[in-house]
Amino acid sequence: MLAENLQQVNANIEKACAAVGRAPSEITLVAVSKTKPVSMLQEAYDAGARVFGENKVQEIMDKYDQLPSDIQWHMIGHLQRNKVKYIIDKVAMIHSVDSLRLAQTIEQEAAKKELVMPILLEVNVAEEDTKFGLKVEEVLPLLEQTSSFSHIQVKGLMTIAPFVENPEENREVFRTLKKLSVDISAKNINNVTMSVLSMGMTGDYQVAVQEGSTMVRVGTGIFGERNYATV
Repeated sequence: MLAENLQQVNANIEKACAAVGRAPSEITLVAVSKTKPVSMLQEAYDAGARVFGENKVQEIMDKYDQLPSDIQWHMIGHLQRNKVKYIIDKVAMIHSVDSLRLAQTIEQEAAKKELVMPILLEVNVAEEDTKFGLKVEEVLPLLEQTSSFSHIQVKGLMTIAPFVENPEENREVFRTLKKLSVDISAKNINNVTMSVLSMGMTGDYQVAVQEGSTMVRVGTGIFGERNYATV
């Protein structure tokens, strides 16, 4: 069943790409495995998934050594500064950087491990009170403040669009983030590339792909509904 779900999601991505003349190879599928047991992650891995997204540091810590070493772990949830040190040498990317203080902590911890951490800035495009993230106008000032950091590299932007019944309602959110990334790219800021646009989840990833997403985060569409009682 899980393999079929994964196949269907990939087929949907291909269809969305075809609609706007993009190559499916431009899109990275992040299997959002938060709250899911290791056995399900292994099943997804066996079906071809290699990039997994987790919301909590503890879950990455618990699952990291139990699964194949070629998995790319992405931290996609809100990250507290005091927990950065636990995952700095375990994750391939941090999607949820939304303050200078967090960026500074990642810089410091990455320096200790002598690595460069790829990060995305989280943008709360819709300015929802219940979500973390920078306002659109706060992104450029933060990029300029972090441009001199040598142990992080800003690879792009991430957003969590509003939960909507009709994915078309989020098209404007995705367009706004895409435009922001293009505008930033044109400024040629040191240490900043806008190669990654992490936007689109189970309910709206096809629309996100049509609007320029390069990375979609799909949980329910692959693993089924989450059982929060087990968390």
